[in-house]
Amino acid sequence: MDTPEHHPSSPVLLDTGRVRAITLDLDDTLWPIWPTIARAEQVLLDWLAAHAPATADWCADTDRWKAVRAAMAHSHPELAHDLSALRRESIRTALVQAGDDPSLAEPAFDVFFAARQQVELFDDALPALQRLSARFPVVALSNGNADIGKVGIAMHFRGAVSARECGVAKPDARIFHVAADVAGVAPGEVLHVGDDALLDGVGALRAGMQLAWVNRADHVWD
Repeated sequence: MDTPEHHPSSPVLLDTGRVRAITLDLDDTLWPIWPTIARAEQVLLDWLAAHAPATADWCADTDRWKAVRAAMAHSHPELAHDLSALRRESIRTALVQAGDDPSLAEPAFDVFFAARQQVELFDDALPALQRLSARFPVVALSNGNADIGKVGIAMHFRGAVSARECGVAKPDARIFHVAADVAGVAPGEVLHVGDDALLDGVGALRAGMQLAWVNRADHVWD
């Protein structure tokens, strides 16, 4: 991850003299998310095989398991910004469908959640984070449920803001403004760093922030 003031993929020119704080996306900015989720889901399935084998067999049908999660998101829009609650209730539904004890949803989710925090940082992420946090207050800003304390990088952050806590998710300007408040500066004094052109890019710019787009996959800004 290049430092923001030199990032070649940023769609706007940066006025570094205005920057007094950094807000930083987590998933797919500091580490790749889908390998992380795949490993955590395997840990979950292994736990279910030992404690709720009927559910483990039921979830082995990946299409059916994906359908449960999609249906949960559709039927509970109030949980749209709380990925932990959606995951927990999806596990509970699977347990019920398979005929296992639905109270196992809590410990099963705890197993998944702990594994979800076992991330592998991109090679350039920690050095860049160390440089940034030495110069600016840095606030984690995520729609996901990564926990910077459990990941082991909290010492580099002033604080963390999540969609679950705010009740709104990126690209809504309100979550960016909350993060600016946590950093202790005005939105116009924040540089947001993230990988998603819409959620991070458009969201930050509409919130009045500057942007460094971490474009690892050479996407086209459109």
